[in-house]
Amino acid sequence: MGTERSAAGASPMRDILDLAMAFQRSRVLLTASELDLFSVLGAERRSAAEVARSIGADPRATDRLMHALCALGLLEKQGERFANTAAAARFLVRGAPEYMGGLGHAAHLWDSWGTLTPAVRRGGSVLAAPVGERGEAWLTAFIAAMHWRGQQHARGIVGRLELSGVSRVLDVGGGSGVYAMAFARAKAGLSAVVLDLPQVIPLTQRYIRAEGLGERVGTVAGDYLAGELGEGYDLVFLSAIIHSNSPEENRALIRKGAAALNPAGQLVVQDFIVDEDRTGPPFAVLFALNMLVGTAAGDTYTESDVRGWMMAAGLSQVARTDTEVGTALIVGRREPGLFTKYT
Repeated sequence: MGTERSAAGASPMRDILDLAMAFQRSRVLLTASELDLFSVLGAERRSAAEVARSIGADPRATDRLMHALCALGLLEKQGERFANTAAAARFLVRGAPEYMGGLGHAAHLWDSWGTLTPAVRRGGSVLAAPVGERGEAWLTAFIAAMHWRGQQHARGIVGRLELSGVSRVLDVGGGSGVYAMAFARAKAGLSAVVLDLPQVIPLTQRYIRAEGLGERVGTVAGDYLAGELGEGYDLVFLSAIIHSNSPEENRALIRKGAAALNPAGQLVVQDFIVDEDRTGPPFAVLFALNMLVGTAAGDTYTESDVRGWMMAAGLSQVARTDTEVGTALIVGRREPGLFTKYT
């Protein structure tokens, strides 16, 4: 009878307990990824003792971890030897075409989410260092994660935008340049510039060189909150940017973005947009907490928030398009003949 109740989902107590203990499954995957266990296995079948020697870990503990990975469907066991499942081989082995290199950032999020209780008490992040000052390892993992995600979606997102008349794009806080490169590929003759922090730009340039787009995608080192954004752009792109900032910072940033546009130019915000009552969609609601634990004043914002900032900056024809990846594109245009000065 107990099994029947569980299968039917008729036990709210069990559902709550499963939710409370869900972190165990996540931690098993993240630890295996941090140890590069899946890559060590590769296409081979190996014993836990052999894997332990390769990753520099305790044999018994490695054995228990690998059995847990079997229970999660990421490894399979024959006799005393283990192998990657098809899904693990496809996504978790370093060097595979679809390798999920961004899991290193997920492991870092584990650490920051562990501070949620004191962050709620305090009303903001309790982490010692702001995002830009968490060291090379953290930054490299973060940019890798954003690049991997962008590779899955950038082409489709850019394809939703109107690029007629667009020849120069500014990608604000563009990280690896994955979206800037997607813009360049989407239209012949279009050039793009990635603006990001000085410590990020060397990583950006590495990704751009790897794609052979150095002649069409440039970089500028700067702080989008502290400095101006330049001028003469047909499209200013703010992807996954506004959630890191306070409302006041976003209001100022969008005004600077509007001032950087040519007449009839577009300012595009892509982000996780929360419903007006802030109860959904679930990912956007949870992402607000991600910003609480990880930033000084970040949050997820409503469509009316973004519309208000755009209208205050003198942008018009504000329109929203939802994407298949859970984000929204909110686009505003600078009216011809309107000079928007940031003050």
